[in-house]
Amino acid sequence: MSISEEVTSHLPYLRRFARAATGSQESGDAYVASVLEAILADPTILPEDRSLRVGLYRTFLKIVNSIKWNDYGRGDASPSGLDAVKRNLGVLAPRPRQAFLLIAVEEFSPREAAQVLDVDDGELERLIDEAGRQIARQLATDVVIIEDEPLIALDLERLVTSLGHRVVKIARTERQAIAAVRRARPGLILADIQLADGSSGLDAVNEILRTFSVPVIFVTAYPQRLLTGTRPEPTFLITKPFQAEYVKAVISQALFFDVRDRPEQRSLAMA
Repeated sequence: MSISEEVTSHLPYLRRFARAATGSQESGDAYVASVLEAILADPTILPEDRSLRVGLYRTFLKIVNSIKWNDYGRGDASPSGLDAVKRNLGVLAPRPRQAFLLIAVEEFSPREAAQVLDVDDGELERLIDEAGRQIARQLATDVVIIEDEPLIALDLERLVTSLGHRVVKIARTERQAIAAVRRARPGLILADIQLADGSSGLDAVNEILRTFSVPVIFVTAYPQRLLTGTRPEPTFLITKPFQAEYVKAVISQALFFDVRDRPEQRSLAMA
């Protein structure tokens, strides 16, 4: 594949990122056009020691961050049902927003996201933390953790609470998990698949979702057990061992894009 063909293949995703990062498709497309013009003028701005995708997003953000631009909220209209997402984006400052979108939406690894933003690992984690706290100020919620390993459960609890959310129960078995969710009605579940007594976190989540809609993040060393079966929705997947900044980004993502039972959704359903 030629460079031009490879660049073209990434453009739809860069345009998606540009819209979310700048606040409107019109503004985002103008910056994407500037990226293409810059590449035509000097192809060496895409360094050979990084992936072309990293180079494209890195160039885009260098151009965006070199110019003062208006924050989210004055762009074009959101697609139907995504007003809550637009509102949520508006609470994020530009750099934390960019870090959050790179990992949670564009699915860059933390190492790649740091390269795109031209920061070290510590600064990337700070930006992800800040994004998570800004989101939590709007969307703070109760969380149930389903995990039989005490050290991992404590680590997850620390990550959750550092973002401003509340862990209301750490369940070690399927029965405990179902009872905890029925009692607490949390806004988020973090679940392992293989539990202490041989029971299944996946079975627990499937039972919970029969009567209660809630975003779920599976945190497991056995992702194939989830991927080879019928995956319950809405769910996200993190593979052990995990990186702290990635877990934080996915927690924020799960809440950020959860538009169930928001006022916008109710008004749409009634229309």
